[in-house]
Amino acid sequence: MKKKKDTPDSKLQKTSPVSNDNTVLDSGQWSGSAFPIVGIGASAGGLAAFEAFFSGMPADADPGMAFILVQHLAPDHKSLLTELIRRCTRMEVFEVEDGMEVRPNCIYIIPPNRDMAFLHGSLHLIEPIAPRGQRLPIDYFFRSQAQSLHESAIGVVLSGTGSDGTLGVRSIKGEGGMVIAQTPESCEHDGMPRSAIATGLVDYELVPSEMPARIIAYASHAFGPPLRTAPTPVTDSALRKICILLRAQTGHDFSQYKPSTIHRRIERRMAVHQIDTLDAYIQYLRQTPMEVEALFRDLLIGVTRFFRDADVFKVLEEKVIPKLFAGKSPNSSIRIWSAGCSTGEEAYSIAILLQEYMEKTRQTFKVQVFATDMDSQAIATARSGLYPASIATDITPQRLARFFSVEANGGTYRIHKTLRDILIFSEQDVIKDPPFSRLDCIVCRNLLIYMGGELQKKLIPLFHYALRPGGFLFLGTSETVGDFGDLFTVVDRKSKLYLRNEAARGRQSAPMGRFLPPLTVLDSSPLRPTGVKEAAPAKLPLRELTEQTLLHRFIPAGVLVNAQGDILYLHGRTGQYLEPAQGEAGTNNILKMAREGLRRGLSTALHKARSSGETVRSQALRVKTNGPFTSVDLTVCPVAADHVGFSAPLYLVVLRPTSQADLGSVQKAHLPDVEDGAEKLAREKNEVATLRQELLANEEYLQSTIEELETSNEELNSSNEEMQSINEELQSSNEELETSKEELQSVNEELSTVNAELQNKLIDLSQANNDMSNLLSGTGIATIFVDHQLCIMRFTPAATRIINLIPIDIGRPVGHIVSKMVGYDNLVGDVRSVLETLLPKDLEVQTADGKWYTMRIQPYRTLENVIEGAVITFVDITEMKKSHELLREAHGQIRLAVVARDSLDAIAVLDTKGDILSWNPSAERLFGWSEEEALAMDIRDMLPEDMRAQELENIRQVAAGVMPTPYETRRVHKDGQTLEVWLSASPLADDAGHVYAMATIQRMAPGRDST
Repeated sequence: MKKKKDTPDSKLQKTSPVSNDNTVLDSGQWSGSAFPIVGIGASAGGLAAFEAFFSGMPADADPGMAFILVQHLAPDHKSLLTELIRRCTRMEVFEVEDGMEVRPNCIYIIPPNRDMAFLHGSLHLIEPIAPRGQRLPIDYFFRSQAQSLHESAIGVVLSGTGSDGTLGVRSIKGEGGMVIAQTPESCEHDGMPRSAIATGLVDYELVPSEMPARIIAYASHAFGPPLRTAPTPVTDSALRKICILLRAQTGHDFSQYKPSTIHRRIERRMAVHQIDTLDAYIQYLRQTPMEVEALFRDLLIGVTRFFRDADVFKVLEEKVIPKLFAGKSPNSSIRIWSAGCSTGEEAYSIAILLQEYMEKTRQTFKVQVFATDMDSQAIATARSGLYPASIATDITPQRLARFFSVEANGGTYRIHKTLRDILIFSEQDVIKDPPFSRLDCIVCRNLLIYMGGELQKKLIPLFHYALRPGGFLFLGTSETVGDFGDLFTVVDRKSKLYLRNEAARGRQSAPMGRFLPPLTVLDSSPLRPTGVKEAAPAKLPLRELTEQTLLHRFIPAGVLVNAQGDILYLHGRTGQYLEPAQGEAGTNNILKMAREGLRRGLSTALHKARSSGETVRSQALRVKTNGPFTSVDLTVCPVAADHVGFSAPLYLVVLRPTSQADLGSVQKAHLPDVEDGAEKLAREKNEVATLRQELLANEEYLQSTIEELETSNEELNSSNEEMQSINEELQSSNEELETSKEELQSVNEELSTVNAELQNKLIDLSQANNDMSNLLSGTGIATIFVDHQLCIMRFTPAATRIINLIPIDIGRPVGHIVSKMVGYDNLVGDVRSVLETLLPKDLEVQTADGKWYTMRIQPYRTLENVIEGAVITFVDITEMKKSHELLREAHGQIRLAVVARDSLDAIAVLDTKGDILSWNPSAERLFGWSEEEALAMDIRDMLPEDMRAQELENIRQVAAGVMPTPYETRRVHKDGQTLEVWLSASPLADDAGHVYAMATIQRMAPGRDST
């Protein structure tokens, strides 16, 4: 759906159709009252239509509006249209002068050799630059009328040839105006009305005499009389109801479009049907599905044309297209999406620029332009590639000749196939259907202005997603990316050309791993126990037995732990030092299982060993066992565990009872030296030393606890950051999965689009193939198509009468097939000669059944003028041959007749009964009877009575060669005289040899006189 932006202030005030002071301003500056202005276009047969139109005006009242007539006039003759129109109307009629002000109840007629435009309430004349025969004054005026009056414009298309007015109708409807066309059946020439009606934008199809009443009723409702109550405003509730009806029938949701856009269209449809209240219109919609469709079409009306806004396309040509191809290798793909393409003019304009660039750079790329719109009728028009001749005003003659071809009727242009193949048209709703992906450029002009803010916020990120990095977004001059400026860089602010940026974090999901390093296994993850005994070699059972005994008898209890104290393996009797901790059973930690007196020393030693990487020992730790306290020596040493598959450091905790000797030395080291002092003083000093030792141990334990706490805090912070990273990565993964889903939907949509396009092409190809088959079969002309290798590609049924062909012969060389032609065996050589010289060759051949054919061999040319083989045709000329033979025989008989006529001898032709069939002038001179008299006679009437019985038999014998010739006989003259003559006779036989007549030659016997 592509439209031109409506100007909110452009709407006419609906208070009075007639201004008191007859002042008219441009619709952008209308002040006070205003009146409707009706533009009427006509061409051939327009005078009768004009007269019928104004004869339908009220005879006793003024219509309160102005009428502007635009007709194709001869540039070098004074127009009499003004005088003729005055005879059939009570309104004032003027031939327009430059700058003439428009007033109500007046008719204005365009002068010859001028284009006319409406601006600021006045008519302005412009000298045309287009040559005669290519001018389109109706389109020119309708466009200026639409641009000035917007939804107040009214256009009428009457009788005429060609397509002038069609583009103007689109402009008027695009601004929300009203259009009427004359019914084709009532036209002297129906070209213009049919072209306008074919757009699907005409509101009424009427005969001219019915148009004034309809226009007056529409204007009365749309603009309103002075005392009329203003129309009921469209409430949100009513708008939602209408959107529900539209969605239920069409499947498209307009609820997020700007309400002002929908309001104007609804009010116009109410004016068309003369409905006063909104509730009544909603009821009418429910009862009339066709009106729902009509409202839907009104909402989809797009104002578009080839190279609309030339400056914008100049930017596209200079700043975008070269960068699309920059750095691309030949045969690489260029993908462009034209969203809201309407009837395809803009998409074809983009394709023209792309094709011109490839021709200019002499490079070949795979270019695809995806053109989509939600209007199925517009897409059908775009697919056909057929446009009215009036597009010549928007396209340069060079491009028109390069990319378009004129249809047979001369009134339309068709896009060349090479350009059409670049585009793929598809019916698509950008709101709900998946977008295309991996695009180099998106062109979406004058579409977002009709959508609400929330909808725009959905579409801009969607466009960002669909573009490749560095892709271009081309919006209309009235549109921007809004709050998504961080997603795009402005390339040309005036033309609203943007370059895609990489998405900002939080706005658009980033690929996994863009912000975070790869994940690693955490040290705190549970580890499996590794204390698995290796199987001892079977050859050393005694060694194994000895080692096991030593381990159990002499090796103290040991525990293998990781840096966090998690127990991986237990050896020996550890129950007197460790006990299960309370709580849920899980991974056992040695610090939690340590008995009273051991935990503090164990934690300190493990911390020191982890920090220094060296073995740490603590002696004579007092550990509470099942009864009293037991003195225990603690050793913590690092263990190299790489060979067992652990990357994290491991530690071996060794617990063994303190020996008595060691215990005594420790106690002695704590006792101070005494001379002969009292026992009491020694005990006190011993207690002080013990307290100092415990204080030092507590300080070490507190310090290790603080360090462990700090380490734990750091680890917790690190874990928290890692968890945040994991969460972000999971979110990124989820977004990427969503993106992948959308990409798959986009690919699916693209495949569906291509499939639909190919399906349409297949239907067209099938229809063309059926038409060709019926055409070739209907003509009865035997035709054979061969390729460069002279293999048969296709043949018509009639060809089997000349060459023994069957369906399975397709693909076989034509020289391998036996022909029925007699005396001709150089078919292969003649076909090769034609392919080498490209000159057609004609021959006459005969078949075994006696029929003659003209065989013509000519090159097979494609639409691109490429030779792809040869075409052999056989035209039956048997009847013509027979006609030639009969003509030749007739010429021979004519020559004989001439000889007989001019001969000095009397020549007569007799049938077998003696009746005269032919009589030449010499016979008339010799015997006196005229040809008419002779043909009514019998030869016996010319014989003397004594010879009548025998003479006819004599003539037969002479003709048969029995009697010698000539022989002398007698004949009777018309006046009764008897003549002596010499007679010769010859038989005349048919094709079967039967004698049907005799030719006799008679002359006067020499030296004999008549008696």
